[in-house]
Amino acid sequence: MSEIEQNSILKPGEKVHIIEKRFFKEDTRRHFVGEIVQCTESNIRVRGYVWACEALKGFNKKPEIRERIFSLHEGLIINIVPPEVNLEELKYVNILHKGLFVIDGKNFSLDITEFTIG
Repeated sequence: MSEIEQNSILKPGEKVHIIEKRFFKEDTRRHFVGEIVQCTESNIRVRGYVWACEALKGFNKKPEIRERIFSLHEGLIINIVPPEVNLEELKYVNILHKGLFVIDGKNFSLDITEFTIG
């Protein structure tokens, strides 16, 4: 592990749920769920899946694994996912009168309602 990785708030091997900033209301809502491969003071490289919100279908996972680089200066919302969570088991569910959640069907539940409106 490099000195930069040692001093970074994020570490390789951590699992993350990333909400990308939209610039316009019409922009597709995109999230990324994966494991950090590498990090610097200003960027992280993450291997995982894109989740995109499609009209009438809600959030759907794209089937192919991707590696993406995110700038930590982009205004991302990064949620830390516990290490025991299997990223393959995550799904998005709307819970009536509660909102939109990312769950694994076991113990993990992440309320992302406030980030998906409008």
